[in-house]
Amino acid sequence: MVQKSLCVYCGSRPGDDPAFTADAELLGRGLAKAGLRLVYGAGDVGLMGSVARAAQSAGGTTFGVIPKHLVDWEVGKTDLTSYVVTETMHERKKVMFMNCDAVAVLPGGAGSLDELFEVLTWRQLGLHDKPVYLVNTNGYWDPLMTLLQHVVARGFADASVLDYITICDSAAAALVKIQVDFS
Repeated sequence: MVQKSLCVYCGSRPGDDPAFTADAELLGRGLAKAGLRLVYGAGDVGLMGSVARAAQSAGGTTFGVIPKHLVDWEVGKTDLTSYVVTETMHERKKVMFMNCDAVAVLPGGAGSLDELFEVLTWRQLGLHDKPVYLVNTNGYWDPLMTLLQHVVARGFADASVLDYITICDSAAAALVKIQVDFS
């Protein structure tokens, strides 16, 4: 049986709330304990590093993908179970997505938003049906959900786009939902 994998998009910085790091660590440990493989951006900084180190310390399998131009900047984490260096950001995103069964998005910046919107757009276009979990630690993603509701209300997306995202108030809540969906 093939090991199920969760792709985690998150910040290469820790953000301004210690709860962001705590949730990243909880998610990493929880994936390992559930026997799920972590797929992520292969960095050892910010929330990326926190989720990976936590998964590793709990005995989890890790699959990291990083473009060569970010190896130094994001401190490529070469001690992962699998470590892939790509030529471009586009390749990175493709390899990460092709190697997962679902996506979770922790707090992050423009890169995390880019990754989220790409998989959301692909879902809207019928290119996949993988679950997408938005880990809304301390309401971090509330403004994003308001924006998406605005986009729907103004006629630029069907209301179904909101159904493609499962909002979880914490990493603990996300882990419960992920385990139910994966069983």
